[in-house]
Amino acid sequence: MNPQAKLISTMSLLLGTSITISSNHWMTAWIGLEINTLAILPLISKTHHPRAIEASTKYFLTQATASTLLLFASMTNAWFSGQWDITQLTHPMSCMLLTIAISIKLGLVPFHFWFPEVLQGSTMTTCLLLATIMKFPPITLFYLTSPSLNSTLLTLMAITSAALGGWMGLNQTQTRKVLAFSSIAHLGWMTIILNYDPNLTLITFYLYTVTTSAIFLILNTTNTLKLSTVMTTWTKIPPLVTIFMLTLLSLAGLPPLTGFLPKWLIIQELTKQELTAAATAISLLSLLGLFFYLRLAYCATITLPPNFTNYMKQWQTNKPTNPLTTIFTSLSIMLLPLSPMVLTIS
Repeated sequence: MNPQAKLISTMSLLLGTSITISSNHWMTAWIGLEINTLAILPLISKTHHPRAIEASTKYFLTQATASTLLLFASMTNAWFSGQWDITQLTHPMSCMLLTIAISIKLGLVPFHFWFPEVLQGSTMTTCLLLATIMKFPPITLFYLTSPSLNSTLLTLMAITSAALGGWMGLNQTQTRKVLAFSSIAHLGWMTIILNYDPNLTLITFYLYTVTTSAIFLILNTTNTLKLSTVMTTWTKIPPLVTIFMLTLLSLAGLPPLTGFLPKWLIIQELTKQELTAAATAISLLSLLGLFFYLRLAYCATITLPPNFTNYMKQWQTNKPTNPLTTIFTSLSIMLLPLSPMVLTIS
C-alpha cells in the first residue's frame, strides 16, 4: 500500500474516532463514524485478494446500514423532542433504533454475522484495528445514552452474545476467527453491565483492548494464522510463546492475571443489583471461551508439530519484536494488583 495513502487512512481513522467520542451532537457523532468507515476500507482491501475485497464489501454494507439507522434514530428523537443532544435520547422508538444501530456496529448478537468474516479477510494489523479502535466510538455512544436504553433487551443480547461467542469459537481452526468470536463474547460482558455501571463498561473495554492488542501483536510477530501453525511457534521465539500463553489465560479471565479484574467487578455489580441469574449465566458461559483459549495455549506451548524426515524445522526468527508487544503483554498480565488504582482513576 502506498505510504501516503496509508498515512491518510490512519490519520482519518484517528480523526473520526476523536470527533465521535468528543461530540455531544448527533450529526457530528454520525460524521465521525462515517469518516471511520471510509478510512478503514482501504486498509481492509489493501492486499487485493478476493477474500479481502469481499470483507471490505461486507464491512461497508453493514456499517452503512448501521449509520443509516443511527441517523434515523437521531432525527426521530429530534422530531419528537426538539433535542439533538446525544444524552437527551427520550423517544422509545429512537432508543430501540439506536440499540440496533450500535449493536450492528459492534457485532453484538444477533447482528454478529459480518464480524468473523471481515476479520478473516483482513491482515493481522487491520484485525487489531477492527477489534479495538473501531469499537471505541460505538461503545462511547452506548455509554452516553445508557440511561435511556432498555435494560432487559441489553441483558438478553449480552447473554446471547456470550453464549454464541463461546459456542462458535469452539470449532474454529483460524486464529482470526477465534479472536473474532472472543470479541463477541467480551462485548456481552460489556453490554450486560451498561445500564447499571457504565464506567465499568469502559474499564472492561480498555482492559480487553490491551489484552487483545497483545495477542494480535504476538500473532503478527510469529506470522501465525492457523492452529496448525501455532504448534510451530515455540521454535521461533520461545519466551514470546510463554507470554502468549499467559496473555490468552488473561483474556479468559483467570486470576491472578489482568483479565480477571473486569469479570470480577461485573459479577460483583450484578449481584448487588440482585441479578444473580444473569451473573450465574454469563459466568458459566465464559467457560466455553476458557476452553478455546486453553486449546490455543495448549497448541502453542505443549503440542509438538508432526516430525517427518523431510520436515524443515522453523528456527528463531530474525524479525524484531514490536516494543508495543512488550508494553501490552506486561499490562495484560500484571495489572491485577493495581486494581484499586485503576478503579480510582476511572
